[in-house]
Amino acid sequence: MSVGAHPTPQPGTEEYQPVFVGKALEQLGEILTRYPTRQAALLPALWLVQQARGWISDRNMAEVAEVLGLTPAYVKGVVTFYTMYHQHPVGRHFVQVCTTSPCNICGAEAVVKAFLDATGAKELGATSPDGKWTVIEVECLGACGFATPVLINDDFIESVTPDKVSDLVRKYK
Repeated sequence: MSVGAHPTPQPGTEEYQPVFVGKALEQLGEILTRYPTRQAALLPALWLVQQARGWISDRNMAEVAEVLGLTPAYVKGVVTFYTMYHQHPVGRHFVQVCTTSPCNICGAEAVVKAFLDATGAKELGATSPDGKWTVIEVECLGACGFATPVLINDDFIESVTPDKVSDLVRKYK
C-alpha cells in the first residue's frame, strides 16, 4: 500500500461517527437546561440519536452514557425497556399496529396482515426488501374507540381496516 493510501474498512469496522457534535450537541445543551439532572435528560437525548441515525446502536448508547455521565448499562436498560427506541435498523416508514384485545376484536390481525402484504415486509419486525417499511404490533395506542389505530412514523391514523391499507401504503411511498 502506498503512503497516504487508506485500506477499505471491513463491514462493521468503519470508524464511529459521534452523534453529539455540531447541531445535535447544541440541541442536547438546550435540552439539558430544561432538566434538573443530566440523567433526567436521557429520554430526549436518546430521541436525538434515533432521529440522527434511525436507530440506537450499542455504540450510540455508550456515547449517550458518556455525554450524560451515566453507565452504558443504565442507558441500555432504558433503551431495552421502551419499545419506542429501535435497537436495529428499521425501514423509512415504521408502522405500528395496535393489536390489544379491543382492536383484535375489531380486526387488528387482518390489518397487520394487510400491511405485511402491501409493504413486502412479510413478517413482523422485518424490513421490506426495498428498505422502506417495517411493521410491528404494539400494545394499546390509546384509541380503543377508533379501532384499529395505526402509527406510521409519527402520524396517528384511526379506524384503519384492511381495505384502507393499500391506500395508506401508496400515500407514504
